[in-house]
Amino acid sequence: MSSPTGHNAFLHDLELSVRAELTLAGTGPSEEEAVDVPIGEWLSDPADDQRYEVALCSLLGAVEALEDSSGPGGRPSPPEAPEVGETAPYTPDGRHRHTETEGW
Repeated sequence: MSSPTGHNAFLHDLELSVRAELTLAGTGPSEEEAVDVPIGEWLSDPADDQRYEVALCSLLGAVEALEDSSGPGGRPSPPEAPEVGETAPYTPDGRHRHTETEGW
């Protein structure tokens, strides 16, 4: 296995950092354990800890997605362009929009 370079090295280091932080976040007291400690003695709010862990998981997922999509040379692969006339404009209700010149 070769060591990552450039952009991939940064992503690899970031992934390792996030995984280490997730490990630390998971070693703190659980919510069940925290309720037995007076609020004045909490090192952090359990709800904040949970939000932090969720944010770390999201960040890890984003880093992994970027690593998976990296092309040669550590650069993201270019998006594939759709064929002309292949796609319809997006509308939230799923219907196609038409202009006055196209008719309704």
